[in-house]
This record gives sequence, C-alpha cells and structure tokens, in this order.
Amino acid sequence: MTDIPRRAVSRTAKLAALPLGFAGRTVLGMGKRVTGLASDVISAEIQQRTAEQLFSVLGQLKGGAMKFGQALSVFEAALPEEVAAPYRQALTKLQEAAPPLPAATVHKVLAEQLGPDWRDRFVEFNDTPAAAASIGQVHRAVWRAPGYGPNGGPLHRDVAVKIQYPGAGDALLADLKQLSRLGGMFRAIQPGLDVKPLLAELRERITEELDYELEAESQRAFAAAYADDPDIFIPEVLDAAPRVLITEWVEGIPLSQIIREGTEEQRDEAGRLMAELHLSAPERAGLLHADPHPGNFRLLPDGRLGVIDFGAVARMPQGTPEPIGRIAALALRGDADAVVEGLRDEGFVSRTESIDAPAVLDFLRPMLEPIAADEFRFTRAWLRAEATRLASPRSPAYQLSRQLNLPPSYLMIHRVTLGSIGVLCQLEAKAPYRSILERWLPGFAPVP
Repeated sequence: MTDIPRRAVSRTAKLAALPLGFAGRTVLGMGKRVTGLASDVISAEIQQRTAEQLFSVLGQLKGGAMKFGQALSVFEAALPEEVAAPYRQALTKLQEAAPPLPAATVHKVLAEQLGPDWRDRFVEFNDTPAAAASIGQVHRAVWRAPGYGPNGGPLHRDVAVKIQYPGAGDALLADLKQLSRLGGMFRAIQPGLDVKPLLAELRERITEELDYELEAESQRAFAAAYADDPDIFIPEVLDAAPRVLITEWVEGIPLSQIIREGTEEQRDEAGRLMAELHLSAPERAGLLHADPHPGNFRLLPDGRLGVIDFGAVARMPQGTPEPIGRIAALALRGDADAVVEGLRDEGFVSRTESIDAPAVLDFLRPMLEPIAADEFRFTRAWLRAEATRLASPRSPAYQLSRQLNLPPSYLMIHRVTLGSIGVLCQLEAKAPYRSILERWLPGFAPVP
C-alpha cells in the first residue's frame, strides 16, 4: 500500500470511529440512568466526552475535516460553557495549525507549479510552514521582485507562499462524506445544531477553493477596493498558479490570540473592523469574504485589520440585497405587517401560509438587539441565550421558525453573518454596529 492511500484509510478510520464511540457512550448513559444517576449529569458527561473526541480527531486531519472544524469553531461561543471551556484551546489550534507537509513534498509542488527553477524566484524560502489552512499550508519567504529599489538595489518582498496539499480535493470530498454521517454527535453536543446545510455548502465551495488562481482574482478585487483604506488592509498578490499562491506577508496579532488574551480595547476595535469589512465588502468589492474564522484576520501594528485567505467568497455584484436592510429597519420600528409582507416577497414566508405577524416580530426582535441601540457588546452569554431560544422545541421561537424558510439565495449571506457574529461573541466586542449598518446596508435607513 502506498503512503497516500494509507493516510486516506487512516483518515477514514478515524472519522468512522467517531459515531461508534458516541454510540458506546450513549449506551453507557442509558445504563447509568437505570441506576438512578441524574439525567443532567449523564447528558453533560456524554456531551463532554463526545466533544473531546470530536475535536481531537478533527485537529489531526487536513482536508474537509479540518475545514469543517474551522467552520464549527466559529460557533464555539454558542456551545454550553461546560462543554466549550475544556476545548476552546483545541478549537483555536484548528484555526491556526495542522501537521506540516515534508519539505521534499513542498519542493515537488513548487517545481510542478512554478517550474524547475522556482528557487530563483526567492532570495530565501523557509521550509518550516508558518501556518496551516484546511487545504494547504503557508511558508514565509523573501520574493525576488522585478525591478530595482530607490537605492538602486534589487527589490525584495517578504511574502506568504500558500501551497496546496497534494490530493486535497479527494481528501475534502472523502472527509465531508464521512462528516455528513455525524449529525447525531453534534446534536449531542448542542441539541438543535443542524450541520447538514453547513456541510452541503462547504461541498459546493470545494471546487472554487481548490483553484488558487481564482482565489488570486478575488484577492486582487478586494485589494483594489480597499487600497489605501484607513481601516482594512488586503495584501497584494504577487504570483499565482493553480496550487500555489504568493502574496504580501501580513505581520500582526491573530484574532485568535486577541480572543484569548487581548485587551478590551483590542477586542472592541477588532470587532468594529470585522463588522466594517463584512458589511462594506459587497458594495465596495462586489464580494463577501465568506470564511470568517479568527485565523483569517490580523490586527496590524498601525491599527488596521489585515485580511487573508480569499478562497471562499460570495460574488455579489449588486451588493447586499436591499430587502435585508429594509426588513430589519421595519422590525425595529415595530411594523409587523410590513415585516411579514417583506418576508413573503423574498420567500422567507410562504404566500399560501397564514402566519401571526406580531409573533414574527417577537421572533426577530431579540436577534436585532445588537442594532437596536447606539452601541452593543456581543457576549457568549447572549449567543447561548439566542441559541437556546431558537433551538428548544418548547420555545415559541422554535415553533414559529418551522413556518419560515431560508431561500437558497440567502444561504451564504446567512451563514457568513452567523459566523461573523460567532467571532464577535468570542471577542466580546462592543461597537456602534447600528451606525455601521446605516452606512453600508442598503435599505437600512436611520432608525429613531
């Protein structure tokens, strides 16, 4: 058996073992219930052990498993504290690290993608990866740029060289197929958490993310839109091939570190800048950065937000749909009938189904709390309360949600918004979010 199939079998075995371990713990829990141990203790024990095994296995894998782990880690703030706390550090590592490729493999990919003389393009190349993503790893290097500097010497640039893992496409598809069978595990960790739409969307994005030349095109569009911006920094693309991407190096503090040990001022500012990027990009670039996990952002020494990894973007040439802002403003003003009519027009509510308009308003208003006041501080407690309100079958919000649809055209916007809110809650960031919406969200007129 060759090395690559052996690794694939090992990956599949690890993922396949997860539901078996979960089943065993569930049976154990049932046995203890018979002996009289409190059901909430059993539930917490099963949740904790399942989460421990799940995050441990995801952390060992590249491909789709790691990408899913990164996506899930954004929602860590919504998990119960007794489950999330022991694994917060492990989740953060998913956003920043993975086992590295051997140097010989890295050199082989560079020769295939940039040509046999690839070393001539660099003054220096560090074989030890500086960071890892879900489908590739990043090396720091010094690029031999064409032309001359102001003193007449050669131009050198500090660069990030992103190299795709060989076989990444096959690994992504295999991992996502396995992970789609683990819905029961995630319901054990957080009842009501439905991972199937997230997995389906990740599967749709695989082809785009595997094409580094397409990513380079997206990054250039972002860089042009935010050139000389006082708040947002997008690194320049210097060269690209299908499986290698070379961009300007970004020096700064990762948001994962700010979440872990940043000052209140740093966390608040990082939250404000993330909101600015998320809301302004569709209008300014015609694109939405669709991978909002903390590993993709840096707080730069000059105070700007550095943004990296443009493999996942949503193309929005018309900007953010105007009904989003208009319906949010109507809800804040308390116009229940107009809100329901707007939701019907966009396909969130069926034209043929009767629905209680005041109940819809009650359903939406807690979600809009962050923009109901001049300033708002996102917190883990707020997100957990919302998750409980929406996921508990006994909750009126849960019952009403069964009458609502999520139109396919809004799926990506919905997922990215939730992911961004998850990061803001991890940061526990306070900012004037309403004024940011008033500036960038079409249809969201100033609310008295």
